[in-house]
Amino acid sequence: MRDGLGVGLAVGVSGLAFGAAAVTAGLSVAQACVLSLLAFTGASQFALAGVIGGGGGLVAGTLGAVLLGGRNALYGLRLAELLRVRGWRRLLTAQGVIDESTAVATAQREPAAARTGFYVTAISLYLTWNLCTLAGAAGASKLGDPDAFGLDALGPAVFLALLWPRLTAGRTEVKVAAAAAVIAIAATPLLPPGVPVMLAATAALLGFLPGRGGQGAPHAAAKQGVMGRPRGSGGRPPEEGAPHAAAKQGVMGRPRGSGGRPPEEGPAT
Repeated sequence: MRDGLGVGLAVGVSGLAFGAAAVTAGLSVAQACVLSLLAFTGASQFALAGVIGGGGGLVAGTLGAVLLGGRNALYGLRLAELLRVRGWRRLLTAQGVIDESTAVATAQREPAAARTGFYVTAISLYLTWNLCTLAGAAGASKLGDPDAFGLDALGPAVFLALLWPRLTAGRTEVKVAAAAAVIAIAATPLLPPGVPVMLAATAALLGFLPGRGGQGAPHAAAKQGVMGRPRGSGGRPPEEGAPHAAAKQGVMGRPRGSGGRPPEEGPAT
């Protein structure tokens, strides 16, 4: 419960940044609040506000937001068996399936603790995020021209902050980000606002190409044997080494006599 509250309150405060960025992009206070109430996924909301702020259409911004939010469906598949909710409760629970609630739930060892962590994180974050969205949007709307205070850079800056931990995760992530940046920059002069962002998402296909990391795993698995079982001496799996040991001991584990013959053959000679 403590982890869930900590994550919910800490991340929810970033709703201030979204509220300000949404108003800067041209949304009203009411529109920013409704978006947080219904969408409730920070990366998608910032992406939508960024496209609209850049002059893009609502359709292009919505498609980009849906594309980013599609990962929550994969989280739902992972959490379905863990949360075990049925009926109308699934609709309410699905609203809380986001990065933070999934991370807290899957980090717990016991199913009961996982369910508690999920709901505490989702509820605390939902409440904090929406209250901060209202405060940020209302505050930005009172400032007059947001560009005069540099708030036009707030959305991209927060989005980069959300992206940064993934950029430091490995080389594949860096390659995907670099390819997406090249595609977006090349397409921006040629296509309407918002479309280059969606086109840049095709760079994610690079993550599915075989690389050094993907080739190394099968070799490591081969050394460990099938299903992670360690191999025996000489590179043989344990199940192959067992018959040889049994042969040395004789049938059904009975020790052999001198000359390698079973004990019952000894008296006959």
